[in-house]
Order: sequence, then C-alpha cells, then structure tokens
Amino acid sequence: MKKLPNIITGSRILLSAMLLFCPPLSAPFYAVYLAAGGSDILDGFLARRLNAATPLGAKLDTAADLSLVAVCLIRLLPVLNVPRWLVIWIAVIALIKAVNLVSGFVIKKQFVALHTVMNKVTGALLFLLPLTLAWIDLRCSAAVVCAVATFAAVQEGHFIRTGRVS
Repeated sequence: MKKLPNIITGSRILLSAMLLFCPPLSAPFYAVYLAAGGSDILDGFLARRLNAATPLGAKLDTAADLSLVAVCLIRLLPVLNVPRWLVIWIAVIALIKAVNLVSGFVIKKQFVALHTVMNKVTGALLFLLPLTLAWIDLRCSAAVVCAVATFAAVQEGHFIRTGRVS
C-alpha cells in the first residue's frame, strides 16, 4: 500500500507519453490530460494519508510534473499563437528555475526542488491554462500564470540561498 502513491506518480509519466500521440486540444488529449492531472492530486493525497511520503516520491513527483509540462509544451506550442514576449518570459522563468537547481546542488550537494505553496499555485494555474483556451485569451491567462510562476521561482531561489530548504 505504501508504494501506491509512487505507482500513481509513475502513471503520470506514462500518461504524459500518451499525450504525444493525441491530437492537441482534442477530446482524447483532454481526457488523458485530466487523468494526468488527477494522478498528480491523488498521489500527493495518498502519500500523506498513508504516511508514505518519501524523498524518492518527491523526486519522482517532480520528474512526473516536468514530463507533463514538457510534453504539453511540445504538443501545444505548435498550435497556439504564442507572442514573442511570452516565449521570452517563459525562457526567463526556466532560467531562474535552472539557476535554482544549480544553487541547490551547490549548497546541498543534491538537486533541490521545493514544493512551496507558490510552486503549487503555479502548478495549478499552469494545469488549468489549456482548459481555459476556448474562453480566455492566451495572452491574458498566460500573463497571470507567468507572473505567479516568476514570483514562485524567485521565492524558491531565495529559500534555497537562505537555507530554508528542508
């Protein structure tokens, strides 16, 4: 039973791979996407409920989240009209996150990915973004997500560099 959260997390990686074969923004895409999102909620809930949270599980969760984001970028960017300013902003956030990883490695001698409240808020907003494309202009919704993500990335870097790393 204690391995169940990690199995569910692993399923998110498989679901992410399945998205590569779904037409973007189609019913199958959204079905697999929602299943992947559900697995993200369920694995954390079960890990806490079963007292099965482990450092390995946290790393696996981060890897699964990254795989889902990477696949969504691969599938969605070609079909969305993404303005240049937004691409630059996303690249800056990615650079801040990369600096945080390097800083964490230098300070802790291991890769550090903090599950802060703001990182979780960013993840939730990022997950909701594709679901809102039919109703909210991408430039508006993405600007909100990027603003929150920028704050979360800077905050995470501050926590890493001030030693507020668990």
